[in-house]
Order: sequence, then C-alpha cells, then structure tokens
Amino acid sequence: MSNTDVELEKVPRLGLRHLQALLLFLGLVVTTILQYNVGVAVVAMTNATSVNPELPHYNWTEPQKSYILSSYYWGSALTQFPGGYLCKRFGAKLVLFWGVIGSAMLTVWTPQGIYMASWKAYCAIRWLQGLCQGVTLPCIHQHLANWAPAVERTRLGAFAYTGFDCGNVLAMYAAGMLASSNLGWPGISYTSGALGLIWCLLWLLLGSNRANEAPCIGQAEKRYIVGDLQRSARRERRLAIPWRGIFTSPPFYALLCARCADTWGLATMQAELPSYLNNVLGLDMHSNALFSALPFLLMWMMCYVYLLIADVLLRRRCLSLTALRKTYNSIALWTPAAIMLALGFVESTQKPLALVLVTLSVGVSSAATIGSELNTIDLSPVHASILSGILSTFTNLVALCTPLVVGVLVKHPTDRSEWQLVFSIAAMVLFAGNVIYLIWGTAETQPWNDNESRRESADFEDAKLEIETNTNAKKILN
Repeated sequence: MSNTDVELEKVPRLGLRHLQALLLFLGLVVTTILQYNVGVAVVAMTNATSVNPELPHYNWTEPQKSYILSSYYWGSALTQFPGGYLCKRFGAKLVLFWGVIGSAMLTVWTPQGIYMASWKAYCAIRWLQGLCQGVTLPCIHQHLANWAPAVERTRLGAFAYTGFDCGNVLAMYAAGMLASSNLGWPGISYTSGALGLIWCLLWLLLGSNRANEAPCIGQAEKRYIVGDLQRSARRERRLAIPWRGIFTSPPFYALLCARCADTWGLATMQAELPSYLNNVLGLDMHSNALFSALPFLLMWMMCYVYLLIADVLLRRRCLSLTALRKTYNSIALWTPAAIMLALGFVESTQKPLALVLVTLSVGVSSAATIGSELNTIDLSPVHASILSGILSTFTNLVALCTPLVVGVLVKHPTDRSEWQLVFSIAAMVLFAGNVIYLIWGTAETQPWNDNESRRESADFEDAKLEIETNTNAKKILN
C-alpha cells in the first residue's frame, strides 16, 4: 500500500470540509428567507383581515407593491462582479459575514422604516439588502473552491445549494404563519433578522477561508484538501479571459436565454404566488402559508430525484450529456409553461385544481439545475465563474423586471383575467427560452475555453513530429 493510500485511509468521512458545506447550506437558507419573505409580508401589510388588527396596514397600489418586490434586484445586480473580486481580496468568510449581517440588520429595522416612510422606506431597505446579498453567490463559489476536493466537489456543492430550496419553503411557510399570528407582519422581519444574526455568529466561530487556516482540522484532512487543490491549481493555470469568444458564442447566448426564461417563470411564482392565492383564490394567511410553501417543498425534494435519475442515465450511457441537459431543461421550462397557461383558466371555485397546478409548475422546475444551471461548467471549466457572474447579472435584471410587469398588468388583484395575462406571458417566455436552448445549446467545451493549453498541445505535436522526422532522416543517412 502506498503512502498516499495510507493518508487517504486516515481522512475522516465526516470532517471539517463537511461542516463548511453545512454552514454554506444554512447560510443559503437564511439569505433566501431574507430575500423572499417579502412576497408574504407585502400581502400581510395590505390585508388587515389576515393579521393582528392592532397593527397598521397600508393601501399600497399594485405598482407600489411591484417597486417593493423588484427593488432588491436593483441592488444585487450591482454587487455580483464586485463580490467576486472582494472574495479573492479579503476572503469569503469576511465578505459573506458582512453581507449577511448587513442584510439581517436591515431586515430587523424594516418595520420601523415602514412606520416612518411607508413603501418608499421599504424600497430603500430592500435595495440596500440587495447590495449586501449580491456577494452571496461569489462567496459560495469561492468557499467551495477552497474547501471541496475535486472528487467531492459535486456532492458537497449540491448539498450546499439545496439551501436555496429549503429557504424557499421556510420563507413561504414560516412567513405566512408569523403573519397570521399575534406578531403579525413585523414578526416576519424580526424573526428573519434574528436567524441571520445567529448564522453570522456560527459563521464567525466555525467558518475558515481555507483548510490550512482552520485551527481544529486534522492533519490528514488538511493534506487531503490542500494537496488536491494545489494539484488542481497546477492543472488549471491562469489564462486571459476570452471576452470576445464568450460574447460571440451561440451556445453561451442560448444558455443565457434559458437561464433568463427560467428566472422569469420562477420569479413570477416566488414574488406573486402569495398575492394570487390571497386575492384570486381567497385563501387566508394561515392557509396561504401552507399552500405557498408546498410548491417549493416539492421543488426541494425533486432536486434529489433528478440527481439520482441523471446519475443513472449518464452512468449507463442512455443519454449524452448534451441530450440530458436539453431533456431536463425541457421538463423544467415547458412543463411549467403548459401548467401556467392552464392555470389562467381555473375558476376561484376550483381551488384544489389550482393548488395542484401551482405546486406542479414550481416543483418540476428544479430540473433546471441539471438542465442549464450547470451548463457553465460544460462550456468552459476554466472560466465557469466568469460565465456565472455574467449570467447572474442578467438573471437579476430579469427578476427585477418581473414584478414591475405584474404591477403594470394587474390593476385589480382579484380579477382572474389579469392574472391570466401574467401567466400567459410567463409561459411564452419559458417556451421561447427553451426553444433557443434546444437549437443552439450544447454541453461541449467551447474552443475559447483553454486556448493556451490547445496551443501547447499543438506545439507538443509539432515538436514530436520534428523529432520523428529527424530520427527517420538519421536512419536513412546511416
């Protein structure tokens, strides 16, 4: 048995790298709650019959509500790229800490701000929260890169990212339960902010930027992580970013269309679902909490189902990676598109059918993680973080526009025909986005991914040919 095998045997199956993944999972749960509880909170603030009658409520117009729902994305779109730089400059631990604690403190202060300046204060607070939380994804990517060995990167990364789905469930369910309790809508802000502050304390105590900086890590695990990452760094040398190649690449634009379409459909449900359930179906806040959370609970569970099926299909070579991506993306985009078209024709007297359709439309969309979200790594393993940053900027802009469009279209929240138009537009966007992805999308690594290594390979082949030619010449002369 080699020394390397002996060292690997000493590496704990559950170690500090798994604790870091757990902290990232909990961090994503908290940041998702801080981001998405606004959909329930706005309904509670404008509906005096569903909350504590002693608390103030507000007669905000639909455009004003749309400004509140979209203001977060104005901020987060501005800090996607700076977040990546700050992570490399100061470390993910510090940047993520300040981002989450800033957002949590703003959340705690939200009720006081609303008391003073109504919806305008809420917009300002949400914009500042977006600025704070815009660094989240770059920090998550960087921390996983610093802690996850190549062989465990998919497993640890997939576990950490399910925090999004868990956070969605809690944002809808817990926020609805709090709104219908004596705490009322301020309780949503106070509880969410408290969770953020608790996570920040855990992150300060247990988080570390790198394995070689962690005080409590075992030597075997440290050597396992650090050695693997050093080997990866040697394999993936720094290359100039191929901006021209990226922005002239049809597969990249196909991926961009698919991600923007998926974001449009999901953002419509995340931000507007509580309002639709309350105004059109007439569900109270208690029932609204449960039925708003169910779609995202199904989405969370389906993540693991899709992963298992994809693993079997690839291992048995039933589908190529490109075919798998396109199949999953078609499920994630076209199924909700069809359901949204049907949802617009459901009457308020058909509540069970409407709830089933809403749950399915959101639940199946988790296939997009495998269908298109991971496609950045396919197109360019070397520059995947750059592609993710570009995509995140555009998807934030799409998420920003979605509630504004709803605010323009929905003048009378109880009018089913206006919601029918909202769902029809979302369905058309989902359909078109996937058509483009089916035509031009691919899982093949693009030529601009690693020009340098291809040049080195060509130089090696030329040198090899020259050596063979000289050898043959010598044989002929002899």
